Amino acid sequence: MNNVLFDYISKYMTLTNDEKKVIIDLDIFKQIKKGTILLEEGQQSKEGYFVLKGCMRKFYIIDGEEKTTNFYTEMQGEVPECVINKRPSTYYLSCVEDSILSVSTPNIEADVFAKFPRFETLCRIISEVELVKSQASLDHFKNSSPVQRYKNLLATRPDLIQRVPQHQLASFLGITPQSLSRLKARLMKSK
Repeated sequence: MNNVLFDYISKYMTLTNDEKKVIIDLDIFKQIKKGTILLEEGQQSKEGYFVLKGCMRKFYIIDGEEKTTNFYTEMQGEVPECVINKRPSTYYLSCVEDSILSVSTPNIEADVFAKFPRFETLCRIISEVELVKSQASLDHFKNSSPVQRYKNLLATRPDLIQRVPQHQLASFLGITPQSLSRLKARLMKSK
């Protein structure tokens, strides 16, 4: 898994052998079983997650109903807001698939940044890229119909269609599972 992470980092900067050794020595890679809840509403956490293999889901429970707001797959991460604001979480994170995650804390990051300041620059660059993607995704969601959202999902993240249960996918699109079934059938018919 180290090489998967190093290949991803190499898109932004080349690591020295010493920097690679520091990452390996952190022992931050964890295998997590499908269905594991990583974070619950009301829980305080100090852990951030980066998916090397698998899929995580972010969701809220509102009036007893799960509302999925994001899926994180390979080379995507989530630092829960409770890590930053030090208040209890308002949402849940769970693994939709058996996953391999890089799990870090602010203390781990501070130690690494102190030893290798370039890592702080790397994290800032990646955070900026992910923030732009997240904002564009939110804007698209707010300004599109369910059909447009589904077509966008097919164009940008087609793997989710096969990897994620349909009721979670429907929730992510902001529609009911029945509406998703009708929408898919209508699109198949029009081909």
